[in-house]
Amino acid sequence: MKQAKLSLYVAGAILAMSGGAQAATDMTFGGYIKADVMFSDYGNGAPDSGALSRQFYVPGTIYGTEGNGEQVVDFQARESRFNFKTVTDLDGHTLTGFIELDFMTHADGNERVSNSYSPRIRHAFVSYDEWTIGQTWSTFQNPGALPENLDFVGAPEGTPFVRQSQIRYSSGNWQFSIENPETTVTPYGGGSRITSGSGVVPDFVGRYNFKTSNGSSFSAAAIVRQLNVEQTIGGTAYDTSEMGYGASFAGVIPVGNDDFKFTATYGEGLGRYMALNYANAGVIDANGDIEAIKSFGGFVSYRHWWTEQWRSSVTFSGFSADNDVALTGEAVNKSAYSAYVNLLYSPSKPLTFGVEFMHALNELENGFEGDLNRVIFSAKYVL
Repeated sequence: MKQAKLSLYVAGAILAMSGGAQAATDMTFGGYIKADVMFSDYGNGAPDSGALSRQFYVPGTIYGTEGNGEQVVDFQARESRFNFKTVTDLDGHTLTGFIELDFMTHADGNERVSNSYSPRIRHAFVSYDEWTIGQTWSTFQNPGALPENLDFVGAPEGTPFVRQSQIRYSSGNWQFSIENPETTVTPYGGGSRITSGSGVVPDFVGRYNFKTSNGSSFSAAAIVRQLNVEQTIGGTAYDTSEMGYGASFAGVIPVGNDDFKFTATYGEGLGRYMALNYANAGVIDANGDIEAIKSFGGFVSYRHWWTEQWRSSVTFSGFSADNDVALTGEAVNKSAYSAYVNLLYSPSKPLTFGVEFMHALNELENGFEGDLNRVIFSAKYVL
């Protein structure tokens, strides 16, 4: 990301941390402006204007709204973002602060007059040498392996995709973190999702990053988490917990000037860590206990450079949950798939124009399907 950069010398508050010596601080402003025009065809009727799936593809949101038209067009600039970063050298120690905002996911605006939407925090963290504290990508996710697609996530079924507060320690190729816990489960027999923030055990994540002699980069991550529900719902008191775990392997492999990206993830009780919480982490059984749900997801993406200015990516993404329908009922998400192909043109490095076609298919355990075909035209200018 190309960014405007200012080098300052800051005394003030950081003098105490630097033992009274003047400390050099680099301040960086960055982000990008992105405008999208999306022509969408929902097989069962389009969601209402402003709905989440009208902003970007989210598995589980494309089953349709009965009585609505199937074809819609949306213009938006909501993915545009702004960030601010400082890096300070404190007697050989590196202090970094970073905050980033965009305007996605909110339903507090409308398309009638001003198209005004509230900013939201994407990242907000501080790092001191090997330690990082604050909100950023989960250590379980490798964002560097995400495909270059115009859709906001690009392969949502096949990748862990979570930003949350955490404490992370990095040493060489290793990263370890404790992260914010949150449990989502299905009630016995099916029904509305139960979201629980109870329990005091954080999610534990470890990741190993490595490169090979040909320039390929890989990551192997593992997570252990406690699923916990301690609350009264519909007159029924729940006090139950279960362990969840998962493993994810991701990589970027250069192929001449091209590259091949992939991620594969499996686990029990992953829930919100995969496919934007398309499936819950567990289900309540007849005894009021949590039973973890197994799931698998992955994607592959190949990017080809036609010239120095033209490139294309082809991506296939999928997810499947192993639901026990005797517990969950049949009206729960079973599988989701999507495919993408695009053509991008950058007349100069910070400016990109592109067109992308995507197809997505979601299926419930009872066989009901929702499908989405979308063509996206985008213009993006990196600040």
